[in-house]
Amino acid sequence: MDGMGEKAVPEPRVERFEKLGFGMFIHWGLYSQLGQGEWIQKIGGIPGAEYAKLKESFTASEFDARKIARTAKRAGMNYITITTRHHDGFSLYDTRGVSEYDAPHSAAKRDLIAEFVHACREEGLLPVFYHTTLDWHQESYKSDFDAYLDYLYRSVEVLCTHYGPIGGLWFDGNWDRPDADWKLDRLYGMIRRLQPEAMIINNTGLEHRGEVGHPEIDSVTYEQGRPKPMDRRGMSKYVAAEMCETINDHWGIGRADFMYKSVPALIENLCACRKVGANYLLNVGPTAEGAILPIQQAMLEMIGDWLNVFGKPIYEGKPSDVQGEGDHFVLETPDGKLYLFIYHLKISGHANVTVNGGGAGEKTFTGLKRKVASIRWLDNGEELSFTQDEEAGTLRFYATGYPYGVNYVVRVAEVSMA
Repeated sequence: MDGMGEKAVPEPRVERFEKLGFGMFIHWGLYSQLGQGEWIQKIGGIPGAEYAKLKESFTASEFDARKIARTAKRAGMNYITITTRHHDGFSLYDTRGVSEYDAPHSAAKRDLIAEFVHACREEGLLPVFYHTTLDWHQESYKSDFDAYLDYLYRSVEVLCTHYGPIGGLWFDGNWDRPDADWKLDRLYGMIRRLQPEAMIINNTGLEHRGEVGHPEIDSVTYEQGRPKPMDRRGMSKYVAAEMCETINDHWGIGRADFMYKSVPALIENLCACRKVGANYLLNVGPTAEGAILPIQQAMLEMIGDWLNVFGKPIYEGKPSDVQGEGDHFVLETPDGKLYLFIYHLKISGHANVTVNGGGAGEKTFTGLKRKVASIRWLDNGEELSFTQDEEAGTLRFYATGYPYGVNYVVRVAEVSMA
């Protein structure tokens, strides 16, 4: 068993998932009307009956699934994971008699997930379904767990049978009852039967990032934390990895949450994920009516602009044995090219108009014994001077600074082999 996962060839669905690279997470539901995050029912101590009344004002009047899909595409994202049902128990999809606590029985009177799936297909994106496993609305979750698991099973079965081929099921909540028998063989077996190409993911939470949890899991999760290099020794199969992160401090919209991450931080997190072969799932929290906030839209567009320049190694690259110093790292694409990701460059120019000049200079990489023909910046094609000791496996190249008017945060140099 030791080493099997490391040496194993990933199953096609897992290989496809890894190539997607970058996805959008959407947390949207009844809680969005309160504008205080997705856990407000629990944290705010709102009685269930009072909270449930929010379905009468859940209009989804500005939910334009096609517009959201286009936003994701514009950002360079290849898939969208949406909360079909979050912990409050309300479903954005038509549960077809399993429950009346769903979007068709709300003021929206629509199957919002049907609209979402159609939009993803129109834009060439892969739809993935987040689905809670814990439930604050269903009494059976506390009083009759076996009955609750039947309810959960039937709910997921609806998702697996009425929306065509889907990209995956992204579960969240088993950490709420860590010692319970969740009957996962039964649940996952049904997914494998009805959706054989779907990824099965189950979020292990903040305290257990990177843990697998069950043999059918196709990807581990890193919630709000950069992924580590995957150690697949001892695994029964090849398992992918994915980091999910909020764009500010909440998953669901927080109207008074001003703690937005910077665009440079998001670009660096995307790069940190790809450095170890993991996907990056970046969250948006739409408004009560279902629209993406302008600030989140603008930030996503800026990441898309960066990917328009450096997308090839981000999507196609795999972790390399060639090592950089400090934050610098290397990805290798199937055509044999290496891509050197360079951090902390500064702008070249007059001292009066540039900030903290410097950052340019010699960068060293080790572990490369193939002969290099040329190195150039991917953004402007500038040829860069280099020296190489093939026997020692050392490559040194001179990284020029950004031209005035430019700062990509992370800059990438393309290495072509002789």
